[in-house]
Amino acid sequence: MTDLSPLIEQFKHFFKPHPWHGIAVWAKAPYLNVFIEIVPSDTIKYELDKESGYLSVDRPQKFSNIIPALYGFVPQTYCGDLTAAYAATESKLGSLEGDGDPLDICVLTERTISHGDILLQAKPIGGFRMIDQGEADDKIIAVLKDDSIFGDIDDISKCPPKVLNRLKHYFLTYKDIPGEGTDRQISIEAVYGAKEALKVIELSALDYKKKFPQSFPK
Repeated sequence: MTDLSPLIEQFKHFFKPHPWHGIAVWAKAPYLNVFIEIVPSDTIKYELDKESGYLSVDRPQKFSNIIPALYGFVPQTYCGDLTAAYAATESKLGSLEGDGDPLDICVLTERTISHGDILLQAKPIGGFRMIDQGEADDKIIAVLKDDSIFGDIDDISKCPPKVLNRLKHYFLTYKDIPGEGTDRQISIEAVYGAKEALKVIELSALDYKKKFPQSFPK
């Protein structure tokens, strides 16, 4: 049988890889590949269209609550059964489901990045164990590679508390409508460090392989 691998490698140069399926989880340890969807200056909430790989408009940001960090996802991850079971065990909340999306990530940097739809490298330092309507919805916290302010942080315990509080506030309130109550059940059950963040990343990568066993090459 003819080996088509060299031809496939050549064709890769002519096509943009799918941000979710066509890019590896890790760049070179300890740095993840991260696809950025939203930046703090965005007045529109963008999210990846899973079929096409393009960014799509989710909704206008109608209120003043804006994302305080770069926000996106880790390629070739999926929040499925393994990720949900781990969150349920650690939170002692009983049964949870995964949210069915790539693993979310916030990237801290002192620099202004003006738009999303970009790929960068970042070091995971921890995360939030967030539960949204009975679904595991972890948020990994990372620092931009070579950032002069945040780049040397290796664990969330060394991150400025005000930065973490700002992120917590955003995730707990960004779906609220001012002046109206909310019955949406969202909680951050724990803030965890770098070691546990690596565990969550590993499980979400395994969930991805289970969900898409042969769909896309590495």
